[in-house]
Amino acid sequence: VSANQPRPLLVGFLREVEQEFFEVFITVDGVGPTKAMKAIIHPVEMIADAIERKDIAFLRRLPGIGERTAEKIVAALRGKMAKYALLRTEAPGAAPVEEREDFREEVIGVLTGQLGHRTAEARSMVERALERNPGIASAEELFQEVYRAERGAPV
Repeated sequence: VSANQPRPLLVGFLREVEQEFFEVFITVDGVGPTKAMKAIIHPVEMIADAIERKDIAFLRRLPGIGERTAEKIVAALRGKMAKYALLRTEAPGAAPVEEREDFREEVIGVLTGQLGHRTAEARSMVERALERNPGIASAEELFQEVYRAERGAPV
């Protein structure tokens, strides 16, 4: 992958509303998916509240967000964040979401639903990737292995 070509990025969310926030957040000029993933280190309700309060100082403390980008975020999103700012934060002692032991279906879903592969083709790509590298421990690693082979890169 050259510097000018985007790398596939698998992004997951615990709640649908977090995905909605992410999709709105990346509409800001200068905030793409990679920068947004690095920046969202606090619950979306905290970030949304900071945007509504025009708290530039809070936004600047997010990784990859400087003064100018923080100002752009507030200018573009203020008034649109109430829905997210009013969310209840999960209690720290809440039961953790069970991790999937088998992330194959997740990757197959991305390959078919978002990248346009046929289901049989996607299953085959995933199985070949797992045969080449049986030690894969996450959906992201599996996705990278699938595309490493598809690009013809050394495996």
